[in-house]
Amino acid sequence: MGLRLLALIVLAIAIPLTTVALRDSISVLRPQPAIYSGGTSYPASNLPFHFANIGEPVVGLPLITNVQIVDFDGDGQNDVLAADAVANRILMLQRQSDGAWLESVLIADVMAPAHITVIDIDQDGDQDVIVSVLGNIMPDDGVIGRVELFENRDGQFIRHVILDDVRRVADVQCGDFNGDGRMDLAVAVFGYARGAVLWLENLGDFVFREHELLNAPGAIHVPVGDFDGDGDLDIVAIITQDEEELWGFENRGDGTFVAKRLWMTVNLDLGGAGLVAADLDGDGDLDLIMPAGDNLEDFDAYPQPYHGCYWFENKGDWQYEKRRISDLGGTYAAAVGDLDNDGDQDVVLVSLTNDWLQPENASIVWLENDGRQNFTPWQIGSQPLHLVTVALGDLNGNGRLDIVAGSLNVRRPHRHLGRISAWYNERSEKQ
Repeated sequence: MGLRLLALIVLAIAIPLTTVALRDSISVLRPQPAIYSGGTSYPASNLPFHFANIGEPVVGLPLITNVQIVDFDGDGQNDVLAADAVANRILMLQRQSDGAWLESVLIADVMAPAHITVIDIDQDGDQDVIVSVLGNIMPDDGVIGRVELFENRDGQFIRHVILDDVRRVADVQCGDFNGDGRMDLAVAVFGYARGAVLWLENLGDFVFREHELLNAPGAIHVPVGDFDGDGDLDIVAIITQDEEELWGFENRGDGTFVAKRLWMTVNLDLGGAGLVAADLDGDGDLDLIMPAGDNLEDFDAYPQPYHGCYWFENKGDWQYEKRRISDLGGTYAAAVGDLDNDGDQDVVLVSLTNDWLQPENASIVWLENDGRQNFTPWQIGSQPLHLVTVALGDLNGNGRLDIVAGSLNVRRPHRHLGRISAWYNERSEKQ
C-alpha cells in the first residue's frame, strides 16, 4: 500500500512538470498568442494641427465619398470639392474672409458619386468636372454606372454622359494617351462581380470611343503618369475583388497599351483601398502608395494585422519593390505631400474601420519621412470616425499643407460623426 501511495505522489508531481516541459512542442498545450486587437494608436503628432468641421453641420449619417482641394474658381484661393452620396450631388466649399467656409451645390443629381476629376477638357480656359458615378453605393452588379462630364459654360454646367451602360464606376483620370492634343480618360469600372479598366479616346465635341484594357472586377483607382520614363503617359490600376492585384498598362506612344501584372497577393482579404502615384523617394520616377484596410464585405468589419500602407518603389522597367510603411487598422485612403517642409514626401492616412471601442485609436495619422524613406507614424486625431477620403492642400494661404477628409458613416458605432473635416497645419518656422 505504501509503494502505491508513493507512486501516486511521484506521478502527481511528474505529470505537471512534464507537461510544462513539453508544452511548447505540443500544439494543443502551447501558449497561444493573444488575439490581434486590431486597434492602433500612436504618439501625438509632433506637428500641431487645428481641427475644424467645414461646411454644413452633420445631419443623419453623412456619406462623403471623395474630397478634392483645388482653386476651382480661379481666385487664387483653394476651394474644397466634395462628393455627397446621400444627397447625390457635388459640393463646393469656398473660404470666406473671416475664415468660415461657404458651402454650395456645384452639381446636382448625380447618383452615388464616387470621385471628382477637375480638368479643362474642352480647353476653353475654365474648369470642367468629370464625375465617376457608382449608381449605388452598396454592392451591386447592375449596369448602373456612368461617367458624366459637366461642361462649364460661364458657371453653368452642361451634362454630357460620355460612358453609359457599364457597371459601377469608381474613378476617372485624364491624360493624352495617343498624342493628338486632346485629353483622354482612364476609367475604373469597379462593378461588383464584373468590372473593367477602360480608356476613353477623346474624339472631340464631347464624344469618346471606349477601349478595354482589362476585364476584372474591383478596379478602384487608375493613376496616370509616365511610369516607365519613356515620355508618354501610362496607366496603373488596383484590382480588389476576385484578386488583389496591381496592373500596369504600358503606352506604346500611340494609345495602344501592353498590360502587365505588377503585383499580386495570395491574401485575398488584404483589403486594398486605393492607389496613389507619387515620387515618394525623390529619385525622379513615380512610385505607388497603396492603403489597405477595406473589409466592408465582412459582417463586422474589424482591423487586421496586415492592414496599413504599402509603398511600391519603382525600380525601373515596370519592376516594383513592396514595403509596408504603416500598420494603421482599417486604412482606407492616403495622400502624399511635404507636411513638415523638410524637402521630402510624407504620407497622410485615414481609417474607416479601426477598433472604435477604444477611444484612443487613430482615425487619422501622418507618416514622417526622414529623407531616407524611414517613416514615423504620428497621430493627428482619433475622431471623427469612419474617414474614407483625404486630400492635401493649402487651405488658408500660409504656404503649409493642410488636410481635408470626408466621412462615410456606413458602420457602427454612430458616434463622433464627421462630414467634411479639416486639419490646419500650424507648423511654425522654427519646427
